[in-house]
Amino acid sequence: MAKAVGIGGVFFRAADKDGLSTWYEQHLGVTGLWQTEAGYTVFSPFAADTDYFPSAKQWMINFRVDDLDGLISQLKAADIAVETRPDEWDTVETGRFARIHDPEGNPIELWQPPAGPVA
Repeated sequence: MAKAVGIGGVFFRAADKDGLSTWYEQHLGVTGLWQTEAGYTVFSPFAADTDYFPSAKQWMINFRVDDLDGLISQLKAADIAVETRPDEWDTVETGRFARIHDPEGNPIELWQPPAGPVA
């Protein structure tokens, strides 16, 4: 059976396209043509009434990161608010998470997978 083999791109509208592109590159290392490392990608529609991310937003992107603590330090040094919920978001099975928002208010989840296989 023919099937999709990966994410080819993430496309969304922005009020300041160039400024937002620069922000993603500067703070997360994400460029327009971005070679990612191999690993799992979660594709998961959420219920329309989910409270996992703001109801005014149709989507949330999740970036796999290699050093969550280091990235959190960098983001805070750049005056970017970082939300963590260690009791909810840090698990041996799924890894560790943090949440930020880009300059246009889009939610971004940062994920450091666990050292072993993802449950």
